[in-house]
Amino acid sequence: MIKFILLSAIFAIAYAAAPPSNLKEVPIIAYNSVFNGDGSYKYSYESGDGTKAEESGQLVGEAETVRGSFSFVGKDGQTYSVTYTADENGFVPQAAHLPVPPPIPEAIQRSIEYNLAHPEEDKSQK
Repeated sequence: MIKFILLSAIFAIAYAAAPPSNLKEVPIIAYNSVFNGDGSYKYSYESGDGTKAEESGQLVGEAETVRGSFSFVGKDGQTYSVTYTADENGFVPQAAHLPVPPPIPEAIQRSIEYNLAHPEEDKSQK
């Protein structure tokens, strides 16, 4: 299920960044896929339009840990590349073209750190 969600997210990002201007058949230049009995796998492909992707995953404890990357050529002719991990911390993409959230204000960060260091009992649960 995680693999399906990850692949869906990858293709959604790629499609949103560079939707096809016309539907044409794109040849697959290279494709490799290995699925092992221990839950680990690795695949990669390259298509004729410059799209490339690779991913590997393995079981760590009871959860799948995934690392991968993909790149594609946008409508502007620029190649966009994304690397990602997906593990107990969720899906974490990294790319120069992705937006970056603003930093947490210092006062809020201090408050978060204090609350984490001094947890209080929730009296409503007693």
